[in-house]
Amino acid sequence: MEEIQSQSDHYRSPSSSVSSPANRVPSSNFFYSRKPGTLRQPISFEDSPVWDETDIEVKVDEGGDSINAATTPPSPSLSKINSGSLPSPSLIEREVVTRKIAGASITWKDLTVTIKGKRKYSDKVVKSSHGYALPGTMTVIMGPAKSGKSTLLRALAGRLPDSTRMYGEVFVNGTRRHMPYGSYGYVDRETTLIGSLTVREFLYYSALLQLPGFFCQRRSVVEDAIDAMSLGDYANKLIGGNCYMRGLRSGERRRVSIARELVMRPHILFIDEPLYHLDSVSALLMMVTLKKLATSGCTLIFTICQSSTEVFGLFDRICLLSNGKTLFFGETLACLQHFSNAGFPCPIMQSPSDHFLRAINTEFDRIIAMCKSWQDNHGDLSSVSMDTAIAIRTIETTYRSSADAAAVESMIVKLTEKEGPSLKRKGMAGNATRVAVLTWRSLLIMSREWKYYWLRLILYVFLALCIGTVFSGLGHSLFSVMRRVAAIFVFVSFTSLLGVAGVPSQLKEIKIYTYEESHQHSGEFVFLLGQLFASIPFLFLISISSSLVFYFLIGLRDEFSLLMYFVLNFFACLLVNEGLLLLVASICQNIFWSILSFVSIHVIMMLSAGFFRIRSALPRPAWMYPISYIAFHTYSIQGLLENEYIGTSFAVGQVRTISGYEALGNVYDISDDSNSKWKNLLVLFVMVVAYKVLVFILLKCCIRKNHSVHKLFRCTQNRKDYK
Repeated sequence: MEEIQSQSDHYRSPSSSVSSPANRVPSSNFFYSRKPGTLRQPISFEDSPVWDETDIEVKVDEGGDSINAATTPPSPSLSKINSGSLPSPSLIEREVVTRKIAGASITWKDLTVTIKGKRKYSDKVVKSSHGYALPGTMTVIMGPAKSGKSTLLRALAGRLPDSTRMYGEVFVNGTRRHMPYGSYGYVDRETTLIGSLTVREFLYYSALLQLPGFFCQRRSVVEDAIDAMSLGDYANKLIGGNCYMRGLRSGERRRVSIARELVMRPHILFIDEPLYHLDSVSALLMMVTLKKLATSGCTLIFTICQSSTEVFGLFDRICLLSNGKTLFFGETLACLQHFSNAGFPCPIMQSPSDHFLRAINTEFDRIIAMCKSWQDNHGDLSSVSMDTAIAIRTIETTYRSSADAAAVESMIVKLTEKEGPSLKRKGMAGNATRVAVLTWRSLLIMSREWKYYWLRLILYVFLALCIGTVFSGLGHSLFSVMRRVAAIFVFVSFTSLLGVAGVPSQLKEIKIYTYEESHQHSGEFVFLLGQLFASIPFLFLISISSSLVFYFLIGLRDEFSLLMYFVLNFFACLLVNEGLLLLVASICQNIFWSILSFVSIHVIMMLSAGFFRIRSALPRPAWMYPISYIAFHTYSIQGLLENEYIGTSFAVGQVRTISGYEALGNVYDISDDSNSKWKNLLVLFVMVVAYKVLVFILLKCCIRKNHSVHKLFRCTQNRKDYK
């Protein structure tokens, strides 16, 4: 203990040792004021304020669906007015007022989370954590990076991955049941929004995917979510912006992602890093908005790394973690007293969250090692000369024997000794409704996002124009057969290869699906049908425009039925190509590997399509079986050639004539059956269904577990970070 005390003496800054916490009078003001003419006098913050402990009484009404939580007097603020400033008003004594809150309490007891290591489930990420959260309050889980914050949040929300295992108990309103659908909301750290929709449109479609009923019935829910997150000024603004309008900033995007979960009106809201990538102003606005949301009765639990003093003063309770261990749980300002009791008072003019993280973040040991050889002329380095391991051990030991830990245990017993009302499962939108909503939303996105299909339409028409002009003026003689076959092969192969331009849009669709599926807003079958129905109009527009340009420039047979078959064949070819593109993107989930794999597959299919070497002459082990039968180029080109040459004849000299089938005998393998082209078209549509089934299986098995092939090519396989 003498070593610990000596180390803690080094940790205190000179400013913190000047004044004693007992000599400071807490102020009830959160924002600080000065007298006129005293602008140059610094505002000081309390090292470790002294306050009286307040008890919170929680009562559960039998047969009701709410929890009565007693409000407590406001905690003292983190600052006091200097000698030259206005005197701080004293705290006003008032009676405890009980108000009815439509919320839910959540309690966790001896919660431990392990992940798979060298030995099965040997690495503990969260170690014996205790705590609770009450309706109408904000509970923050704070700690340095990789301390177990996000893992604890996922454990409370029941969203741990398969590679983890949880021990301990989690109670919701005093019961051990899992939280049903619609009773809670979970916001990930990385936001997944649709930039081509406005805020109101985005929330409307989210409400239709989550809730049963018609569009008009969900308008009030969406407007309430917009008002709750203070998004009224941005409701009609595009999230991603456009050429003439700037999109939403990171703070506004974060509030939109939270509003998406509020359309379900959840009892408990979990947020992972709500201040992620936000500046100080946006962070304060976010916390004030969440504080307003908490006063409406919602139970808020979120993680945070560090915050400013103003933001810190808005929290109700704090759960401080380091290396998975709970170093403190209780009232926010009581944490300052706890650190002071452990021998680490907060220095003057330092943010409490910065002070906490400085004491428990082991990364500071590396900084200390770098600074030991430096000479500090101002004495600043004396405040970072503390061994972090000793500080963590001291703070943890002090907390276990403190009255705060006993108060937490007592509150957990009160919240779990009697079962409260169970949360009811809310209704879900039907699959037919979700397919219709996803189809309409995708159509709207594709019509606004020029990189989805409009750019591809221009590229396809331009490529058809180039190929048509190169092979124009071939005539209809026997000598033009080989050149026509080459023109059709180049058209089908190159336009299919041009589908690589759709890789970014497909990856974006998969990312949106992954988020919505994890929140039970969508499903594999619904996603595939919605995307298929939405892409049909654009693909048909591409097929008919490109086919018309190519067909008439080449000078193919001038019959309407043959032209319609050409368009239909190319349309089916594009559908198969989209299915292949979605399959590759689902497997790779990376733009580089997706493009590389897609181009490689197309090159192999082009080589086995029967143009460079007749299909019957291909080597049988690999190129003929199974590659030539898998390549959709084979059936598309064969059907187009049968459409052009079956039923035609060519004169050989002045007496003899040969059929179109015989003319193609040494150029390309086709069938002399007049119905063969329809069989090839049927095979193409069967391939469309087959690729969708493969993607369905892949989404069902792999995407949910975040597996992708491109991870196998990493030089070193890193374990997923748990924060």
